[in-house]
Amino acid sequence: MSDRRRRLLPRSKRIRASVAALVLLLAAAALGGYLYERHRTGSIYHPHARFVPEPAPTLPARGPARFAWPLYGYDKQHTRFFPAPPSVHAPFRTLWVHNSHSLLEFPPVIYGEDIFQLADDAVLSAISKRTGHIVWSRKLGRLSAATPAVSANTVYVTILSSGLSSVPGRVVALDSSTGAIRWSRSLSSPSESSPLLDHGAVFFGSQSGIVYALNASNGRVLWTYHATGSVKASPTLSSGTLYFGDYAGHVQAVSEQTGRLLWRSGSEGALLGSGTFYSTPAVVYGRVFLGNTDGRVYAYDAFTGRLDWAVQTGAYVYASPAVTNAPGLGPTVYLGSYNGTFYALNARSGQISWQFNAHGRISGSATIVGRTVYFSDLGQHLTYGLGISTGRILYEADTGAFDPVISDGRDIYLTGYTALYGLAPS
Repeated sequence: MSDRRRRLLPRSKRIRASVAALVLLLAAAALGGYLYERHRTGSIYHPHARFVPEPAPTLPARGPARFAWPLYGYDKQHTRFFPAPPSVHAPFRTLWVHNSHSLLEFPPVIYGEDIFQLADDAVLSAISKRTGHIVWSRKLGRLSAATPAVSANTVYVTILSSGLSSVPGRVVALDSSTGAIRWSRSLSSPSESSPLLDHGAVFFGSQSGIVYALNASNGRVLWTYHATGSVKASPTLSSGTLYFGDYAGHVQAVSEQTGRLLWRSGSEGALLGSGTFYSTPAVVYGRVFLGNTDGRVYAYDAFTGRLDWAVQTGAYVYASPAVTNAPGLGPTVYLGSYNGTFYALNARSGQISWQFNAHGRISGSATIVGRTVYFSDLGQHLTYGLGISTGRILYEADTGAFDPVISDGRDIYLTGYTALYGLAPS
């Protein structure tokens, strides 16, 4: 063997040793990262956390006042539960179909005999809930992704893109009878936060993290709160406190009257950072329930922000939870994950009561009408109605993608991919 060959051997061994050491180091780092991530994003249970029992909601009184499904998620607590009478159940027959010729990402609202739906092309339409005919329609911008809010005479919408570079976002109040604009306010950033109405004020968030409280009559700013990330969900109201998550991975509670921060909690849900909250919170039983893109469903104490439990689904949770007291199960949280599974979770403990495999991504939120929970599957464009206590299929339709159903206590109104369907119990 030559002298040159003998000189190379030790060097090659050193190289192999260095490579082996590097591989081991990378493997150790990967394992450490996996274990760290698993620890940070796994399920967490605190079985003795505070839980406040509440009576089940009842149907609104039928009197001189006209029926209203006025907000995204039906009520200000965003429980997404409507206590419909037993007669409102599948099978259904089609009364009418209204095709918007645009993506319908969010459900409409109802006041009296009219349905108000904001399509993703920023066209707001008032539709007769009896015939499906358009009462009036108005183009308000280029892009939107929210549900309107409606009162006795005004409908409020947020706009994701006005179409003007000088006006990134917009909030508009319109006469609900004619579509005439009552007032409009330009925003410094786009908004896809469904407005919330309460005692003469309208509340919503924006992509710059600003949460607004405006005078509902004239659009005057009452206060603003600056979150550390985009606020894309609708604020949720309970007992004078507004709750919302942001894209910095925080959940916060602020005073409805002043916007003063009461508490803020993190998700600690992603490696070296936090997951993002797109989900609109449901606030009930003294807890704040919402999903996160880290794959978890979270429950926080509504009074302190302390984490009560977190359940890992294994994929994004964009969906907003629906919550009710289910016969045989008790207080239960319903929502789907991007892993294609729809979950019924015990609201007290976070444990899974039942689950349903939809075989496709679930992006939108569920709504409970009576004893049926409805959700749509973005992957296959199907809508399911499941028994809230059993998870058994009670209804299935080959349309839908996001948030499917609202009701007036007599019929249901199903939001498909581009069309709205009026459906009556057969």
